[in-house]
Amino acid sequence: MKTVQDVMTTEVECCRPDDTVYDAAMKMKDYDVGSIPVTQDKNLMGMITDRDIVLRCIAEKKPNTTSVSDVMSSNIITSEPNMDIHQAARMMAEKQIRRLPIVENQQLIGIASLGDMAVDTTTDEEASFALSEISERPEVHH
Repeated sequence: MKTVQDVMTTEVECCRPDDTVYDAAMKMKDYDVGSIPVTQDKNLMGMITDRDIVLRCIAEKKPNTTSVSDVMSSNIITSEPNMDIHQAARMMAEKQIRRLPIVENQQLIGIASLGDMAVDTTTDEEASFALSEISERPEVHH
């Protein structure tokens, strides 16, 4: 049985809660990602997404110096490292998420993406289904 720890990425770029949304946007650009975990001393506080920046900062005419903690999503779905990748792929489809933070003792130890899971041929179908479900529905993050 493969777990999310077997496929997760361990080198994860993070933001701190007091970073600005400009800092977060630059990291998203530099690393070509749409979401970044927000941590304080490795403790996962939330995630900031490009959508969070657009809806909670730009659309509300807040300055780009607004802190990440003011616009991040704090009610996020996570996984323990020993979660089965099939279960994780199903959960990601149900919860409409593309990247799953992996935490151990409330500390971020990695991120598993649908792409990471699709590498395993037995979860490829579940990951493909999850991606199609997420791509079809615009209300991914609230």
